[in-house]
Amino acid sequence: MTINAGVARAGTTGCGSEAEPETTPGSGPGLDAAAALFHSLSDGTRLAIIRRLARGETRVADLVAELGLAQSTVSAHVACLRDCGLVEGRPQGRQVFYSLTRPELMDLLASAETLLAATGSAVALCPNHFS
Repeated sequence: MTINAGVARAGTTGCGSEAEPETTPGSGPGLDAAAALFHSLSDGTRLAIIRRLARGETRVADLVAELGLAQSTVSAHVACLRDCGLVEGRPQGRQVFYSLTRPELMDLLASAETLLAATGSAVALCPNHFS
């Protein structure tokens, strides 16, 4: 996978799971759900976690070591992905092993790579891009 999954160094996840979802006039429930899905994928750290989980299940401690981020930051990002139904945890003793819940997620990311290849830097340079 070649999606640019640069790791954000900010201490917050920006997942927004604790806030009410914003509703855009005329968006409707289907589009709100799609917006929430894409918002959950809009962070480089979460993309890096997804890319790692595509190779198999892992623990937060392993993600911390691989990503070089604080445990609290990684845990918050994993919680966001879990709350969105994209990741699930499997307890084993005092540890939890996380894995992807939907293989379709990798198809979505592959489609995004194809779109990014077709648009080049136009997406990254879009003047309406929100960080």
